[in-house]
Amino acid sequence: MEQERKEEVWEEQIRIFKQSLEEKNRSRNTIRSYLYAPRQFYRLYSEVTGLNLQQYKLYLIEHYNPRTVNVRICGMNSFLRCIGWAEDLIRQVKLFGQRYSEQVISDGDYEYLKVRLLADKQYFYYFLIRFMAATGARCSEVVQFTVEDVKTGYKNIYSKGDKVHRIYIPKLLQKDALKWLRQSGRQSGDIFVTHGGNRISASGIRKRMKKLARDYQLSEKVMHPHSFRHRFAKSFIEQCSDIALLSNLLGHESLETTRIYLRRSSSEQKAIINGVVDW
Repeated sequence: MEQERKEEVWEEQIRIFKQSLEEKNRSRNTIRSYLYAPRQFYRLYSEVTGLNLQQYKLYLIEHYNPRTVNVRICGMNSFLRCIGWAEDLIRQVKLFGQRYSEQVISDGDYEYLKVRLLADKQYFYYFLIRFMAATGARCSEVVQFTVEDVKTGYKNIYSKGDKVHRIYIPKLLQKDALKWLRQSGRQSGDIFVTHGGNRISASGIRKRMKKLARDYQLSEKVMHPHSFRHRFAKSFIEQCSDIALLSNLLGHESLETTRIYLRRSSSEQKAIINGVVDW
């Protein structure tokens, strides 16, 4: 009998919660997602207590990926507010940069892409991805490179407050790019221009990246301009541990922004664990 009364209380709480969500004009998907959490909680625990809520969080972490965990926690916290829970809510889990680290083009795919672009004589995009991956330039910055910049070996990017961010062109890239430009009859002006002679746009680069992904059977998740900037940062930090220098090269205002490059993808973590743990 006691269990039946508890279940009646739970159902009434969930009904009121659903009504509250509907009154707030939440979408059908949001309502379904939010209702799942308290229903799941009550299948596992008999009542709402601080200990049970923490146990529920641990249960979620053990059974779901971090993003799903946070969706469930968000739904549960919304439910707790609805029933007037006066104690602390459940804290969401930190994602530890997974979104970033899982969307960086690998060394292997980067090298493969360069080989394929050269074989297909797509020199424009070959040098475009090399400039992004070898300088760490943002998409908005790489389109500003000129023949004159290649000759001097660096590009100065000016921002508000008369700040100057200098982007260096590595010697090997400089040598290869100058040869390409000479063969193309390019002596001055922007490097990356359309057939009409206009500077290529950032959106144009993004669209081309997706097409290249389809053409060469690469994941579209890693074929975006910032992926190559990330590739530069990850490769740099693996060769040189000076994070302050990397922060300066990338034009970051804070070291905390640069620290994401110290994180590793799940596949990298797994490889390290397999290579290190033998007990």
